[in-house]
Amino acid sequence: MKSLILLIWMCLFLKMNLFPQQVFFPQIQAADTNTLTSAMSLLANDIITLCNSDSDKNKYLGNLFMLQMVAGKYERAIGSIQAIRALNKGGNAKYPDLMAVQYEMFCKAKLMEQSRKQSFAEAFKSDFKKVFSNLNDKEALHISTAFMTRTGLDDLQKDLERSIDKIMDDSIEITDAINLCRNYNLFQVFKIIEPLAKPLLAEDEQNRYIIEDSLLIKTSDGSHISAWAARTTEITEPQSTILQFSIYARPYPVGISRLKDPVGNGYASVVAYTRGKGNSPDEVFPYEHDGQDVNEVIDWIIKQPWSNGKVAMFGGSYNGFTQWASTKNLHPALKTIVPSASAAPGLDVPMTNNVVMSFVFPWTYYVSNNKYLDDGDYNNIAFWDSVNTKWYAMGKPYRLLDSITGRGTNKIFQRWLEHPDYDKYWQDMIPYKEEFGKINIPVLTTTGYYDGGQIGAMHYYREHLLYNKNAIHYLLIGPYGHYGSQSVPDPVYNGYRIDPVANISIHDIIYQWFDFILKDSVKPSILKDKVNFEVMGSNEWKHVPSLDSMGNQLITLYLSDNRSEAKGYKLSEEKPAHNNYLLQQVNFADRSTINNYNHENQIIYDTLDTGNGITFISDPVLDEISINGAFSGELKVEINKTDMDFSLVLYELMPDGRYFYLSYFMGRASYAKNISSRRLLHPGQIENIPFWNSYITSKKLTKGSRLVVVLNINKSPNEQINYGTGKDVSDESIQDAETPLQVKWYNSSYVTIPIRQ
Repeated sequence: MKSLILLIWMCLFLKMNLFPQQVFFPQIQAADTNTLTSAMSLLANDIITLCNSDSDKNKYLGNLFMLQMVAGKYERAIGSIQAIRALNKGGNAKYPDLMAVQYEMFCKAKLMEQSRKQSFAEAFKSDFKKVFSNLNDKEALHISTAFMTRTGLDDLQKDLERSIDKIMDDSIEITDAINLCRNYNLFQVFKIIEPLAKPLLAEDEQNRYIIEDSLLIKTSDGSHISAWAARTTEITEPQSTILQFSIYARPYPVGISRLKDPVGNGYASVVAYTRGKGNSPDEVFPYEHDGQDVNEVIDWIIKQPWSNGKVAMFGGSYNGFTQWASTKNLHPALKTIVPSASAAPGLDVPMTNNVVMSFVFPWTYYVSNNKYLDDGDYNNIAFWDSVNTKWYAMGKPYRLLDSITGRGTNKIFQRWLEHPDYDKYWQDMIPYKEEFGKINIPVLTTTGYYDGGQIGAMHYYREHLLYNKNAIHYLLIGPYGHYGSQSVPDPVYNGYRIDPVANISIHDIIYQWFDFILKDSVKPSILKDKVNFEVMGSNEWKHVPSLDSMGNQLITLYLSDNRSEAKGYKLSEEKPAHNNYLLQQVNFADRSTINNYNHENQIIYDTLDTGNGITFISDPVLDEISINGAFSGELKVEINKTDMDFSLVLYELMPDGRYFYLSYFMGRASYAKNISSRRLLHPGQIENIPFWNSYITSKKLTKGSRLVVVLNINKSPNEQINYGTGKDVSDESIQDAETPLQVKWYNSSYVTIPIRQ
């Protein structure tokens, strides 16, 4: 069979040279393992010479060693791996000497097997133990996940099959061929090393850690908190404890790396879960009891013989919320918190500026379907999209969204909808107003310009500084998404390559902060002032004492009714001399169209999708400036109904014609002046609607750039639809859409943007 494949390869060599972007590869079924193995080896050998070594060296070497492994050139693959390590020494890579260690072990074991000195399994086990015996806890933790697939072997096999499916007429694009080789190698390597590594990792873990994985802490009201605890086997005296309190429970040992992380950094570790999760027999109601329960867990911690009575907390999203929830009644043993991308119930989830968003609806099932997490259900994107689409097409009240799933009443969802105001239900979950003034521990907040949790994170930050003038509270913010702002940023986020100086390890900074507070070490060097932010496009961090000092000037731009020379209306620096308006009409009964503020998962766009909104464009910037902070403003409007949900999206129109997404605001007009009390609009009267709770951004604008604002009304499957009747929006339906919404946007409306020149 191998000879036949070689003959075919030689016969079609001319075809490969005539069409250098295409490589010959016979159409083979993935199940035909013998033929596939031979064909993959030949393919890898051929395309090794076609890889471009002049571009990204890391990418080139990463592809090269994979191809060499598939080709059976294990010694050369080891050499390429060592070249990657040498390339990354002195850079941002963590532990460069351990990069691709699992593949190196595989290659060495293959060479020992080929020499018949040892079986593959014996050689792999021997090398594994040798490597791990020389690692400290932090290094071992860092690479322990390298030997296990993130999503499972079945997914790796599916990736391989999808790559094989791209073969057409016995040829494949070079890029697809490289991906095919990578997917083939991943499947082959992990199919072999994962079952070998599991018991070895367990043995290493037992040697390094004392782990309690089935703790059940009883609370004062008779509920139970499921928890894990860990410490090093070499502990000689009580330690400070790092506590993570989460709703994201996973069975042992899946979530073990989260538990071991603080131990590897020199602390005792406790991970505890929202009541009802893990081993807790109680019912799950997110957000409602966590503040109380965190403090019960801290009580338990400080009574343990391995505790020195000091506790610190960190974590992102829901875990960021639990830290703030605990400070509502601050425990004296809690010495610092590091909330990242923090959720703020009632303020950014499930609603922002009082508009309930549907992205969180599947999450309620994700965290409550069982005692752990229902990944399969949550990741069924097609199903959840269909639920939203059906609801939108049917025009049912938002309150009936759960009925479309066919699962009956969703108690969590329904309980949330009972509280459209930011009322006592939400206020009881986190510190409220003067309660922030009692928070006297140091705090480090991390978030990102593209972090969906930024609204929550900044609420806590602003309120803490407002009510405690002496608060020791540092902010670190950059071009990060929700996950990157919690740990390690993506070098390329949603298609945008972040500046090199922004590519930092927030995870490392968090532990530097803990050492600073708990071990009298030095403060993280990046925290040069209270507000630390990276200016996109400048490759520079800025450090200022307050949010207000991010910019040194405010510019006011009016939403003019005059046409711009560019497409749209003019975003003008001049206040209009005459009162006029633009008329927008939205027919909520028409489900063939959508009005929205949503942008796809990207930052830079070739063309602008306005979502049926109105576009305003400024004159070109004459000098380089940077936008630093959150935009705000006031809308002068007249509508024929009593309410509306509206949005403003801010872009930079770059000189090359592309659009750079900067920030947005979305909110409900009737809550514009007070999120805790609804005030309906008066039909036919001009109203002043202020807005301010937008996303902070920082971006250098080059000469010739323009600012773009897209103003719109919400009408989409992605959030509630406010029909403007004045009833509870969750009870409104398409039956309330008989009269289209008519909005007169007056040209005295404006946006205010903080800049620095």
